[in-house]
Amino acid sequence: MVMKVLVSKIELRIPQAASLKDKRRIIRGLKDRIWSKFRASISEIDRLNRAQEAVLGLVYVSNNKPLLESVMNKIVNLVETSYPGLLHTYEYTIEYYG
Repeated sequence: MVMKVLVSKIELRIPQAASLKDKRRIIRGLKDRIWSKFRASISEIDRLNRAQEAVLGLVYVSNNKPLLESVMNKIVNLVETSYPGLLHTYEYTIEYYG
């Protein structure tokens, strides 16, 4: 069996964040929603000290490529509907191991 790993980078713009505290509150809420709904591992990986920008790294493991693509589409949809205007860009790849 081949393990498949979804690896994604999500760039966000947070114009309503007046401080790092505001940004972290918004990012924490988004990360918690993604974790509770999809159990995807997610972390802020870049632009940590910029109040109105964030880059998240996301990883999800499965043996089913269509499931990985579906999860990524659902995560993007969740961000776009729950946090309108936040999603700037995203990219992903599926890596194969074994």
